[in-house]
Amino acid sequence: MTAGPTHHEADVLIIGGGLAGCWAAITAAQGGARVIVAEKGHCGTSGVAAAGGPGHWWVPPDPGRREEAIARRMATAQGLGDAAWMARIIDRTCRTLPTIASHYRYVPDDDGRIRHHALRGPEYLRALRQKAQAAGAILLDHSPALELLRHADGSIAGARGVSRQGTGGDWVVRAGATILATGGCGFRSHLLGGMNNTGDGLLMAVEAGAVLSGMELSAFFTVVPAGTTMARTMIYSFARYHDAQGRPLDRPPGPHDNAFLAQALAHGPVLCDLSATPEDIRRQLPQISPNVTLAFRRLGIDPFRDRFPIALVGEGTIRGVGGVRVAGPDAGAGVEGLFVAGDVASREPVTGAISGGGAVNAAWALSSGCIAAEAALERVRRHGRRADTPAERTGRAGLHSGRGTEDATAIERAVQAEILSPVKQYFRTEATLATARDRLDAAWAALPHTAGPPTPQARTRRRELAALTATARWCTAGALARRTSLGLHQRADTIAATTPPTSILTGGLDRIWTDSAPAGGPA
Repeated sequence: MTAGPTHHEADVLIIGGGLAGCWAAITAAQGGARVIVAEKGHCGTSGVAAAGGPGHWWVPPDPGRREEAIARRMATAQGLGDAAWMARIIDRTCRTLPTIASHYRYVPDDDGRIRHHALRGPEYLRALRQKAQAAGAILLDHSPALELLRHADGSIAGARGVSRQGTGGDWVVRAGATILATGGCGFRSHLLGGMNNTGDGLLMAVEAGAVLSGMELSAFFTVVPAGTTMARTMIYSFARYHDAQGRPLDRPPGPHDNAFLAQALAHGPVLCDLSATPEDIRRQLPQISPNVTLAFRRLGIDPFRDRFPIALVGEGTIRGVGGVRVAGPDAGAGVEGLFVAGDVASREPVTGAISGGGAVNAAWALSSGCIAAEAALERVRRHGRRADTPAERTGRAGLHSGRGTEDATAIERAVQAEILSPVKQYFRTEATLATARDRLDAAWAALPHTAGPPTPQARTRRRELAALTATARWCTAGALARRTSLGLHQRADTIAATTPPTSILTGGLDRIWTDSAPAGGPA
């Protein structure tokens, strides 16, 4: 006989324990809320920030500096940015980030200065975990959420998931407000730290009635030493590239545009030359990103002397832009009681049509986590927990018995063949996107369902497969809907845009829909 689920009550439930989720937990708990964090892995080690050296968009409040920084970002946003949101995250980051010093040891740089915005990822995330626990947050590690719960009036009532520790089993958290902080979707590309980022929060949000935005802005590929997953990008800003015969490759201007590398790699090996890296960067790299230097040592490469082969690894919506459309200044998801933070949310307001890289994305994760937590607290004060009110389950895809025609590995590979191909993603056309849509629709129709009570690991895996397949379909639908090139979305068959850009909205499960909305979205 299977035991029933373990029940919990909270004022605020946070799904995801990475950078955004931890800052949300700290803020809500310090505000007096009972906070539960449900994390798929181990809070403090899971996610892409924990494996890197995250910097933050950091602009001190000196006269004119923030206005200049926002103007520069708006100039690259290609019509999709929102200056008010940018100002909010800059201000919130500068006020909040230094408070991590209660649990994190800042180390002066070579000039004796404390760089509050640049942190060592593993230590930063460990400090966030400790700070959240010190504030009173309850952490459910290795406890992936599978679906949201909602009241009869449509408002979110919490979530249900499984525990992968001990004897396993289901858990249910009833909460007055729920924050999705599950990160973006990397489609299991083996991006460093990204294996848990399978689009779970996007699927849960759409099932609950939320809308996605900017999903077409997902064609982002990072340079890695061939045969590794070491996707830390800072050092490659000094890179020069050559083909196998040693001929230099022309690097076009523009941020984060590796399309020329995708084109060259389609014809043979590409070698990277980092000899132009300034001496101070070489000296600081072991402290900033020690895992980068470790990877080169294991390969027997001196990256500042030796040319080495590179590859491209897809980052999907992690360093892309799209996610749940932010429905207002409170980081709401457009569904009562549901808020979003970090990479699960669309970052169009703060990045525009290009990637936010590490700095803007990290500032967004911190700030949106805090903003969502404060809004969640206010909602709980107004409405309470409503834990005794009946709630229904919202999950569908990959959760119920049915028929499947292919195994999970075949479906995942079919999705990856479309969404993780640099050539297909960098050089989109109507024909290639239509083919991708049809193949992804077939993968969705073939999703396997298993009757009976499988293990927590199997249930989680099936749900992840549904989420990454759905995310690939939303990205492709958005790319088909945006017929002109814009930012990370480049059409090889593009026609010139004649009107200001709009945001591309998408949603749906069995039938995907798209729409458009004014750029910038609700303020």
